Amino acid sequence: MPARAAHADDPLAPFTLAVGQEELLLDRAVGEVVAAARAADPDTDVRDLEPGALQPGTLAELTSPSLFAERKVIVVRQAQDLSADTVKDVKGYLAAPVEEITLVLLHAGGARGKGLLDAARKAGAREVACPKMTKPADRLAFVRGEFRAAGRSANPGACQALVDAVGGDLRELAAACAQLAADVEGAIDEAVVGRYYTGRAEASSFTVADRAVEGRAAEALEALRWALSTGVAPVLVTSALAQGVRSIGRLASAPPGMRPADLARELSMPPWKIDRVRQQMRGWSADGVAVALIAVAEADAAVKGGGYDPGYALEKAVVTIARAARSR
Repeated sequence: MPARAAHADDPLAPFTLAVGQEELLLDRAVGEVVAAARAADPDTDVRDLEPGALQPGTLAELTSPSLFAERKVIVVRQAQDLSADTVKDVKGYLAAPVEEITLVLLHAGGARGKGLLDAARKAGAREVACPKMTKPADRLAFVRGEFRAAGRSANPGACQALVDAVGGDLRELAAACAQLAADVEGAIDEAVVGRYYTGRAEASSFTVADRAVEGRAAEALEALRWALSTGVAPVLVTSALAQGVRSIGRLASAPPGMRPADLARELSMPPWKIDRVRQQMRGWSADGVAVALIAVAEADAAVKGGGYDPGYALEKAVVTIARAARSR
């Protein structure tokens, strides 16, 4: 039977190909297809299969015509790990799909299993990108997208504060966005995020870094001790400290007189962050930046096994950075 026309926005297209390693996005891609199928037919049969459950001949059995012509959704996870014989079955099905059946292939991307990936694309599969979000900018974009999808407005500082407070886990970020969107009336700003996530926000590694580069040693130490007591990994603190000091060094060395938009592009920083760093860099000197970078490097080595007490190493770095912030 010829394939139904596939449309990029049609979750009931014959094939959906979800590519990437971000579990939340993969699950959402599956959930969207299942929800659409059950909206069309509440009795839709859903089969969610790991690679080991899909043996040669299994797909033919699952897609064989039924007397009741029931709608089916067949989900194949980790499709890049399918055996060669099973891949042949899937490719055969891609060439001759069955009406009322939607096949969802979850593929990690990359070179492994690329033949199946290419075959699904050639067959006109609807493709959903599910990339692993490892960069801070990706997580910020995700948070903005969550609020936008909920029809809510959140300023850039609020989005950053939420990422700082909750961390990089997309499921937790999605839940936090949903909670704020449901509970808060009007615009969502930093004060709202702080009110909902008191403790977590204050304990974030970026709060420690912000207080340190601002020269507020006592507040930075308090935030550091609270962060460590609530389970923040020491390596995250050194990473945030490094990012804070480097941002000051990069902005200080930028050509003078650049327009804000050009400066943001040159330094790969959003305008709001440039404004924040510009305020933080008052009191810094070139020598101070050098001293602070050395302190961060020493702390990083200590928390990664080169020292006996990561907490002490971090405290020493925080104090050194705070002093460097007053070096001018």
